[in-house]
Amino acid sequence: MSEAARWPSGRSIPVPGRETAGRWLRESPTALVPLALVIGAGTGVAAVVFRWLITTFTRMFTGVDDYSDAGHAANPHLPALGMWFVLVVPVIAGAIYGPLVYRFAPEARGHGVPEVMYAVAEREGRIAPQVSVVKALASALCIGGGGSVGREGPIVQIGAALGSTFGRITRLSGSRVRVMVACGAAGGISATFNAPLAGPFFAMELILRDFAAESFGAVVLSSVMASIVGRAIMGNEAFLSLPLFSVHSPLEYLLFIALGVIVGAVGVCFSKVLYLIEDVCDWAWRGPEWLRPAVGGLLIGALLLVLPQMYGVGYPVLENAVEGKYVLAFLLVLLVGKMIATSLTIGIGGSGGVFAPTLFIGAMAGTAFGDVANVLAPGISSPAGAYGLVGMGAALAGATRAPITAVIILFELTGEYSIILPLMAAVAMAAGLSHLMSKDTIYTRKLLRRGVDIEKPQTPAVFAGMTVRDLAQPLPDPLTETTALAEAAHALSLSEHGILPVVAADGTYHGCVTARAVAETLGAPDATETAVVQLARLTAAVTEDSTLTEALRALSESPGTGLPVLDTNRSRLTGWITHESVLAALEPRLGGPPSTDPPR
Repeated sequence: MSEAARWPSGRSIPVPGRETAGRWLRESPTALVPLALVIGAGTGVAAVVFRWLITTFTRMFTGVDDYSDAGHAANPHLPALGMWFVLVVPVIAGAIYGPLVYRFAPEARGHGVPEVMYAVAEREGRIAPQVSVVKALASALCIGGGGSVGREGPIVQIGAALGSTFGRITRLSGSRVRVMVACGAAGGISATFNAPLAGPFFAMELILRDFAAESFGAVVLSSVMASIVGRAIMGNEAFLSLPLFSVHSPLEYLLFIALGVIVGAVGVCFSKVLYLIEDVCDWAWRGPEWLRPAVGGLLIGALLLVLPQMYGVGYPVLENAVEGKYVLAFLLVLLVGKMIATSLTIGIGGSGGVFAPTLFIGAMAGTAFGDVANVLAPGISSPAGAYGLVGMGAALAGATRAPITAVIILFELTGEYSIILPLMAAVAMAAGLSHLMSKDTIYTRKLLRRGVDIEKPQTPAVFAGMTVRDLAQPLPDPLTETTALAEAAHALSLSEHGILPVVAADGTYHGCVTARAVAETLGAPDATETAVVQLARLTAAVTEDSTLTEALRALSESPGTGLPVLDTNRSRLTGWITHESVLAALEPRLGGPPSTDPPR
């Protein structure tokens, strides 16, 4: 670019063609297609790399690809230690990933999905870019070093971080960044499970909590692309080998209903045990947080000495259970052992998911139920493994309260249409029981403990015949694209809205910048090189002709207490709208006294 095409500061002048392309990317519904495909492809590659990291660290620490079904075999790299090497492996792994997480991305600790839900609900989908790298390394070290957690939660957070980063680089609005986060989450589930149907439903049911057609289409595209990339690199084989399924008698549906109630309760209990043990670990630990995984690794190692089946994700053990290779008593031991091992891994500061452990627990509980059913009702009951398959979905529905995801993912894992009816019956009972037993889920409880309730209902408002033009307020003094960060911080501190618009020298609207974004950037090492325009984000568009219902919806997504009002071309600012002005217009319609004062 020539010198004439630069500001005196050296920063490039906006190019008209580039600005048009950027506006299309941020506002056009068709722009979601390339965005979703790129994020899906990136998440697919990330899932492959993450699985490779887990295998590499597991082989490095144990000498095999998966130690969970190796018994008490010695590490060929350290034969002198015999089976006792599992006592020190979690300590070594914790000593590495503990400081890594503490120093670079504290949100990478734990099981990941609640952090993504929080980012979507409270932070406009903003997730720090380094989370994807730190989460991948920390979780791979934790799982490879004996942590009894899953890989699905981490890849959801990794994919979501990729989607968030891409959305922020392209300066998407908050609502679109949320969709990009959901695209990354769906791609992670799709590539990890080789389940392109389950990915979108997981993202829509748990992350976005909305099935809007536009966002659903983007999430599906991302999931398909991630699955294509994953299959191209890792092959098209299912990662689990599960037995065939069939229902022997119509009366057997009663058994599956009972299974849903029992295993659904087990899923809820797992959620409560998880946070109980985490609370105990928090109460007992008095040292620095970065050292906690290493010291707590001794407890994990001691448990692995007794139950080596708890090492890592444990899918081979799950397969053995549904194939009928374990007796009833040992199934119950594995069930309780997985609850304790996973909860302890999370409690000591480990990084990994609870999705796979929930499936594991459901498989153990379901297969145990099947063993009992075969004794009590031998004429109508299927092999115990069939109940183990349905139990996986029931436990997932009980713990996460995501029944659609539970049904779809088990259907994709088995490929058996005959599983649908008994699975739906069990999952419905499990989800219903979960509502009765607990007001939260294994994911939302972590947020509730922070005071964040993403499930609270929002009261809709109806403003027939009114538009934003009827109550727009004077525009606050906007920031220019050349405003220094310190000056912007001062202006935002004086603003009652926590957000201000950013305009070019000719008055063209570039987006809004929030006090939080400026404060976070001021703490970065390269803050002096950052321009305010780089922090500007296009919020949900509110024009003079927008209805008040549309304005209220946009305000609910706003990171501040107000939004700019644009002209019909969406390029110039004409006013400002706040929650207060909308509520003031609502009061007379609810029977309250009309206000004689103009909206503030």
